[in-house]
Amino acid sequence: MRNRSPWHRLARSALPLAVAVAVVQTLGSHAVERVQVTAERLGRLPLDWRGYVLLLIGPLAIAVCRRFPVPALLATLAATWAYLLLDFPYGPVFVSPVVMLFWVVVSGHRLAAWLSGGTTFLFFVVYSTWLIPEPQGWFHHTAVAAFLLLTLTVAEFSRARRGRQVERERVEAEEARRQASEERLSMAQELHDVLAHNISLIHVQASTALHLIDDHPEQARTALATIKQASKDVLTEMRGVLSVLRDGAPRSPTAGMDRLDDLVQHSGLRVAVTIDGEVRPLPAGVNRAGYRIVQESLTNITRHAPGSRVALRVTYGPRELAILVEDDGTGAAKAVPGLGGGNGIPGMRERAAALGGALTAGPRPEGGFRVAATLPLPAEETK
Repeated sequence: MRNRSPWHRLARSALPLAVAVAVVQTLGSHAVERVQVTAERLGRLPLDWRGYVLLLIGPLAIAVCRRFPVPALLATLAATWAYLLLDFPYGPVFVSPVVMLFWVVVSGHRLAAWLSGGTTFLFFVVYSTWLIPEPQGWFHHTAVAAFLLLTLTVAEFSRARRGRQVERERVEAEEARRQASEERLSMAQELHDVLAHNISLIHVQASTALHLIDDHPEQARTALATIKQASKDVLTEMRGVLSVLRDGAPRSPTAGMDRLDDLVQHSGLRVAVTIDGEVRPLPAGVNRAGYRIVQESLTNITRHAPGSRVALRVTYGPRELAILVEDDGTGAAKAVPGLGGGNGIPGMRERAAALGGALTAGPRPEGGFRVAATLPLPAEETK
């Protein structure tokens, strides 16, 4: 739902405000009429139809201030001045000008509001000096100026404060959109890694099964069993990744380094695993990135050098996690055509770089291929 600006919300409540101001001005002016009319020194006259019409012009202007802010302000001030020049009683008639000056400032028409405020001050100086029975001095003029200045200053402060709030809400909304975009990119990368690994494995094992089904049915049976497990794994991981699209949906365990044994077992490759250092819990980002880097490396070997011997070394250092995946390039089977190169290595580099780490990938001098990654870790707590 789109956020509403403060002056938009004020505009929506303009009609009730206009009714309230109309009641205050008419009833309030009627209440003070007898006292002021009997005081001859004030020189005020009883309210007639003209006075009540002028008292209602300000509230009517408030009712239409959303569409016509500056004309509404000018109409309110003109009605107020006319009311005073006709010698009607003082009192709540000044409510409408105050409301309209405040409104025009917060709605963005600041220059018009300040010019109108200055003109109003000049009117009161002339009016209270030459047009009433008891002329007022500079103390009265200073009080009027202070009141107008206070009204405009409070309006400016309110406008600035609400402007900062609107900007803060805009920044927060932009940040939420950015985070949602990053989450979608992360999900797309997760899906890429899950599908690339398991579909490549299924493709390779299916080719092997077709090749061996007549002459070596037992070996073909093993390949088909691997296909069954790989298809189950890909469905499970896809459910885990896609579950974030449903609020409250249960999630499967996140892929992490603690699942390397399952990954190696179902890779269809001969992998020698070496773990150096003290195995310990990893930050979620490093844990997931390390797993995906190993998974993508095994996927590439399955694509391009199936049957090769693979050495996987994981080193838990004090400040970094090091991953080394090497194959000897002497695969017992030919690479399966049609799987393509994809974005595996660039994707791995992006994962490592996003965490402040690094990844290198390239042929080994003695043959085969090597992927080496380092991912930073927080310092171990001293016991």
